[in-house]
Amino acid sequence: MIRTRFAPSPTGYLHIGGARTALFSWAYARRHGGKFILRIEDTDLERSTEASVQAIHDAVRWLGLDADEGPFRQMQRLSRYRELAEQLLREGKAYRCYCTREELEQMRTAQRARGEKPRYDGRWRDSKATPPPGVAPVIRFKNPLEGEVTFNDLVKGPITIANAELDDLVLLREDGVPTYNFGVVVDDLDMSISHVIRGDDHVNNTPRQINIFRALIGNEGAGLPQFAHVPMILGADGERLSKRHGAVSVMQYAEEGYLPEALINYLARLGWSHGDAEVFSREQFVEWFDLAHVSRSPAQFNPEKLKWLNHQHLKRRSNSEFATLLEPGIAKEGGDLREGPNLEAVAGLLKDRSETVQAGVSGAMMFYRKMEPPAEELDQSLTEQVKPALAELMKRFSSIPDWNDESVMAAVNGVLNERKLKLPQIAKPLRLMVFGRAQTPNLGPTLAVAGKKRVLERLREHLA
Repeated sequence: MIRTRFAPSPTGYLHIGGARTALFSWAYARRHGGKFILRIEDTDLERSTEASVQAIHDAVRWLGLDADEGPFRQMQRLSRYRELAEQLLREGKAYRCYCTREELEQMRTAQRARGEKPRYDGRWRDSKATPPPGVAPVIRFKNPLEGEVTFNDLVKGPITIANAELDDLVLLREDGVPTYNFGVVVDDLDMSISHVIRGDDHVNNTPRQINIFRALIGNEGAGLPQFAHVPMILGADGERLSKRHGAVSVMQYAEEGYLPEALINYLARLGWSHGDAEVFSREQFVEWFDLAHVSRSPAQFNPEKLKWLNHQHLKRRSNSEFATLLEPGIAKEGGDLREGPNLEAVAGLLKDRSETVQAGVSGAMMFYRKMEPPAEELDQSLTEQVKPALAELMKRFSSIPDWNDESVMAAVNGVLNERKLKLPQIAKPLRLMVFGRAQTPNLGPTLAVAGKKRVLERLREHLA
């Protein structure tokens, strides 16, 4: 069975890169009828926080990346890591190292001075020396000294690394907590992970992990997962993605009014493609997803493209669905839904103009909260020529029996023709008086949605 996993460290929020890794892993399992496992790698005791754990859960849940198993937490599995580390010690595949931090730093300093790559020199590998008193040892892996590690990356193709390039990495720290490379191997082995899909910043870890796998399961490699390293995500300037490029928390996108299906659509297109398809659903993505079409080149994050995709997905929502999305935001902004027009009608008016839900909320507030126009702007537009025209328009509005966009605009056009005015001359002060702003959707439909009673009340206030 295909079994994939997402294993974030809870040292911050879930960002775009982590979300895409989770999405690809989830989709691969779903595409092949497999299982998707969620793990929390919380062994970085200084940086891991419960707030970050919750942020990861919230983001994965919001995206709809439901896990079949987990979440598992590494700090609840310490006895298992110690058990396998002891096994490797007994089999002569690991050893205790008593180097102090100061000795290790001196070692690296001397290596740099000689122009060498800093690395552990293996001084305790086969040492018969008596352990120094008072020094808690770490357990190091006996990496093979000869040969090479070759694996077929499902994205990058065959990769070979000489064992001579790898030093004896730490498996267990002196406090018994596993290092990343050991913990992830034990977890993947115990959870029967078949495919490890992750960012290509982990490519250098893979040969080390393969050697640990083989030490635990035998050189024949039965049970060794397949690896797929997906390309990094860069900003528009070609640098690694960061906050300044818009790489914020997944949940911040939720707060800003992005739809989860839009973010999934966008993340899917960051380094993967299906022909010319640009806008597609979560279900279509699962049906199409494969590793063969994951690019080997870095992907580039484009906030404007994400906003465009969000707009496309919003337009696919019904007016009723969009109204449901708008309602909590309007209430949060202090709008009174009881005092304004039918929210579904407002949603229909704003949907095609709203790139985000938050933009829709901002547009809707003019219907649900009384907004006073900027006095100077209104004074400038209410010229001596325009005032009587608006007074006449108010009379015509009062006599409309069937209030809709056609009857409203018929009244407006009648006044324009009679008074020899252009639409902007009346439209701007009319919008300012009724809605408190100079920019709204098309005048007729907007006034129609606002309702006859409200429009007349606002006009009387300003023209009295």
